[in-house]
Amino acid sequence: MSEDNNDRRSVRGDRGNRPSESRDRNPRSQDRRGDARRSDGPPRRRGGEGGFSGNRRGNSTSSDRRPPRPDEPDLPDDVEAGELEPAVRRDLLSLDKNNAAAVARHLVMTSRLLDDDPQLALLHARAARQRAGRIAVVRETAGIAAYHAGEWAEALSELRAARRMAGGPGLIAVMADCERGLGRPERAIELGRSDEARELTGEQASELRIVVAGARMDLDQYDQAVVTLQTPDLDASRSGTAAARLFYVYADALVAAGRVDEGVKWFLNAAAADVDGETDAEERVEELSGGSQ
Repeated sequence: MSEDNNDRRSVRGDRGNRPSESRDRNPRSQDRRGDARRSDGPPRRRGGEGGFSGNRRGNSTSSDRRPPRPDEPDLPDDVEAGELEPAVRRDLLSLDKNNAAAVARHLVMTSRLLDDDPQLALLHARAARQRAGRIAVVRETAGIAAYHAGEWAEALSELRAARRMAGGPGLIAVMADCERGLGRPERAIELGRSDEARELTGEQASELRIVVAGARMDLDQYDQAVVTLQTPDLDASRSGTAAARLFYVYADALVAAGRVDEGVKWFLNAAAADVDGETDAEERVEELSGGSQ
């Protein structure tokens, strides 16, 4: 990976321009942290093949348990397929029982490791993909894991595959951000104008606007970035992580456009909305005001 990876990791990122990537069907936890994170925060085969049962301690025989493939990361004994969300487990029913259990356990490990060890999480996601590459949620999870690991091209490929399989807009904000990571902000902007983008509403639409604004800033189009974020969601009375991230990115764009006083105001709004302490908005206010605030 290039040294640009550290700038675009979804758990840190460039102070607010990373999208939140979780969905209802995503087996990872519903932690909706984005890129407006404090800078000191923690940073291929077809399905149906191989596999082993979830009973790793019993007296299983070679007929009902097969060892993990040599190129797969180890699965700890305490990892159970039942930890996976029921909707995702239902998607695995087309696999044979043993393989479904192995895939589910790899997906559980992906979720566990995604924030603290994204590289190992990606290895588990790849193992699941090798076993069940025709299942959309597996490809989506592999894409999310690759995104967290800074593997932009792989993430984009997996998320495109998942979208072809499942239909709908998919994780288009994450895909757009991958285009930014690959140095193609123009393509991120194109995705923001796509028919699929117009299907998004609520927080998903807001996430995509954040990424598109970031792409505009990549191109030094600061005024356009400001305009991109000017929607009814930009309501200072809102609170919560999603609002804080939006306010933060808007403030960043204002500062970049030379509108520093307005930027400070919106960093203050971001700090007030940030009940979970996910951003460094207060530090930005101090930085911009010379510590007088």
